[in-house]
Amino acid sequence: MNVARLFHTASILGNRKVLVTGGSNGGNLNSSELYDPKTSNWITTGSMNVARYYHTASILENGQILVTGGYGDSSILNSTELYDLTTSSWTTTRSMNVARVYHTASILGNENVLVTGGYNGSTYLNSAEIYDPTTGSWTITGNMNNARQYHTASILGNGKVLVTGGFNDDSVLISSELYDSATGNWITTGSMNVARYYHTASILENGQILVTGGYGDSSILNSTELYDPTTSNWTTAGSMNIARVYHTATVLENGKVLVTGGYSISNNFNSAELYDSATGNWITTGSMSVARYYHTASILGNGKVLVTGGNNGFHMIAPGLVDGSFTLNSTELY
Repeated sequence: MNVARLFHTASILGNRKVLVTGGSNGGNLNSSELYDPKTSNWITTGSMNVARYYHTASILENGQILVTGGYGDSSILNSTELYDLTTSSWTTTRSMNVARVYHTASILGNENVLVTGGYNGSTYLNSAEIYDPTTGSWTITGNMNNARQYHTASILGNGKVLVTGGFNDDSVLISSELYDSATGNWITTGSMNVARYYHTASILENGQILVTGGYGDSSILNSTELYDPTTSNWTTAGSMNIARVYHTATVLENGKVLVTGGYSISNNFNSAELYDSATGNWITTGSMSVARYYHTASILGNGKVLVTGGNNGFHMIAPGLVDGSFTLNSTELY
């Protein structure tokens, strides 16, 4: 990449290029760049109006990218903006009702965007709100049953949104809940077997949700588990070969899940492993060229996985901010 970055986002555009936005490398970034799979080159594109990291990026039905919240230069943000690939430019859209970071953003069946939870600088949030692309407006919807940050959100086959785990008031959460866009309400569903945050959640071909790793109550986890939407229950799945947090999980075209990198008690990983849902087993696969965490992983149109940036050292300056001297601009393909 042209710029080293972590805490950034990566989005697959309609033209198959990958848009990387914002992040941090010791300072907050408003820059964006595009990866072209045809040439394997990175090209600088329009910069965001606001420098931010730990934001979300959602691909709208009209092809635009909606970026929400995150850390700004001096505060947590409620601002949002849109990237238009036809003009390569960013425009400010209406702000969220609540400033938030460590939140999630999910595209609903009606093309609206559901933002959940996070942190506003003083309070862990249970609030949720919806962005309507047709009006550019934000509307408050039902509150989650639990305030949470560092959680995951997954769209189920029935259109409901499953939120799992997270962190709240010095407690690691084991609970899960479902959002029903038809009613705007949240319903508690089965709890995970292990409380966790900073985990990943992947939607498998059979409709189940695979959760991997993360921080537990007292350790970094190698455990994984599966949520079955038909029974609302969680079952333990095979354990990863390595306990990891700040890793990525990508569903490949063959249905397997590729987990890359991560961090575990002063160790940074270049290792990768595959989950086979047919057997429930984890198998080690080829290692990345560089150990990294806080990176992104995007599946390209040719089936390859593009990994970008991240960190390969650990020097915490402040919550969520890592010494930029360890930040990577390197990228690689699996």
